[in-house]
Amino acid sequence: MDKVAANIVTGFLGVGKTTAIRHLLANKPLKERWAVLVNEFGEVGVDGAILSEQGALVKEVPGGCMCCVAGLPMTVGLNTLLAQKPDRILIEPTGLGHPKDIIGKLTQDPFDSTLNVGATITLVDPRCIDDVRYRENENFHDQIALADVVVANKLDQCSEAQLATFHDYVAAFDGEKSLVTGVEQGALETAWLALPRHARHAHYHHRSDAEPMTTLALGPGDTFTRKENQGQGYISCGWLFSEQCCFPFDALYGLFSNLNAQRIKAVVNTEEGFYAFNVANQVITVTPMSIETAESRIEVIDTQALPWDELETILLSFLKASDE
Repeated sequence: MDKVAANIVTGFLGVGKTTAIRHLLANKPLKERWAVLVNEFGEVGVDGAILSEQGALVKEVPGGCMCCVAGLPMTVGLNTLLAQKPDRILIEPTGLGHPKDIIGKLTQDPFDSTLNVGATITLVDPRCIDDVRYRENENFHDQIALADVVVANKLDQCSEAQLATFHDYVAAFDGEKSLVTGVEQGALETAWLALPRHARHAHYHHRSDAEPMTTLALGPGDTFTRKENQGQGYISCGWLFSEQCCFPFDALYGLFSNLNAQRIKAVVNTEEGFYAFNVANQVITVTPMSIETAESRIEVIDTQALPWDELETILLSFLKASDE
């Protein structure tokens, strides 16, 4: 049986992984079916909703690193996608995931006989290199150390000095890289997926003490539900709103623009249509979606707990105002 091509696309919170994968999907060979296994730190599956619009097969693993719980969420997700016989699987771990464990899982039994694991691509925002929260984070370090292709994303937003710091930082890592380059707006080349993968130590470990991961869902008659998650110094809070909920676009844009959080992701039904909101480093990006009806999803991530109850009250007030 021919093996299915597989690649990991990783990077820290807010670096633009989902945008990069959308670009790859938009430029894949027309006759090929690609799948995406997407893993989010939060609970509401915002990235999965965005990627589904590209026509790819998508399976979500929410709520933390997909390697945890003895690898069960990752195993189930991969098997679900493999059963649909894709030509390639792209794997997007959470920015706070364990890259060594993910590579180890993919290259050991039973997946070593079904997957042909290609280059791991790591995206880096050059503006973050000098930030101690990044340089002292073990996963940020490991994402670059284990990468075959390291990409400086958001070149249009960084200075020449920041780009030079990026190249110096990557050059200090041991081990060969197939490519070190830069792009704007996640414009990865599909040809990079076929670049050589360099064997590195990638130990897969079992974490049987972790809580099971479940997909957040609304109960019968619920208008919304909320769930929080925390780990590795970060805290998230996510909301899932029913299909009947419609938010005022301008009010949401103003809220997200002024909310002092490290990361905000949302796919929301507004009176102007569905939009994806993406906030990183307090820079907001808004993308129209072709979705006609779906649940709205909002996720906020920061290094400390924010006034979630107050934020929830504001969101609900938007819904009340839109009904009047």
